[in-house]
Amino acid sequence: MPFFTVGDSQIPYDLKRSDRATRARLTVTPNAVEVVVPVSATEEDIAAMLHRRRGWLVEQTQSMREQAAKANRVQRFVTGAKIPYRGRLMRLRVEPSDDTLVEVTYRNGFLIGCPRSVSEASRDVLIESALRLWLRKRLREDVAEMVKRHGETWELKPKGVQIKDQKHLWGSCGQDRVVNLNWHLIFAPKTVLEYAVVHELCHLRHRNHGKAFWSLVGSILPDWASRKAWLDRNEHFLNLERVEV
Repeated sequence: MPFFTVGDSQIPYDLKRSDRATRARLTVTPNAVEVVVPVSATEEDIAAMLHRRRGWLVEQTQSMREQAAKANRVQRFVTGAKIPYRGRLMRLRVEPSDDTLVEVTYRNGFLIGCPRSVSEASRDVLIESALRLWLRKRLREDVAEMVKRHGETWELKPKGVQIKDQKHLWGSCGQDRVVNLNWHLIFAPKTVLEYAVVHELCHLRHRNHGKAFWSLVGSILPDWASRKAWLDRNEHFLNLERVEV
């Protein structure tokens, strides 16, 4: 993997050449730095672009490290652990059960019924899997209700809705009029999820982020700016990660 040197720091990055790229594009995420360039770009072109963006690159990688340090991490899915849900950290309670499957319920916190037959070595993996399935199902239900309500009121009806694990996006709306939403939005307050849903629905009418687009968003959600600001500030909160001990 190539790397770019800034002072005493070496920043590794993934380099991709694309037939579709007309200019260089630099993306920084918590897990990687990605550089996409046109096929015709020379090594000198790439080095010059990285040199021009070196200040921004250092600032963004530092910001991502800080966000990663704040991310929600769970070592064990046991009673007392806390799981993010709708903008809050909710307590987990695990109880033995005589069922054959892990059961998840929510009553001011997560109640996990874990079969007595499950081995200690498998317990965390099975509970995590059951939690993820429960959270994704709840998100689908929330999104379906919001799409129906706003879609019918404002005549913004997508061809379909998909819940995905998107790395760089909270949502998208394709030319096929299918709305995609990141399942990690279940960790945000419901009002923030509603903003993400409305944002993508508005792209059914306006494909860009021009004045007409934001005017439509504002007609549906007058306080959209505060909801968007929460999403921008709290990206680190919107995950569920188990740390191997």
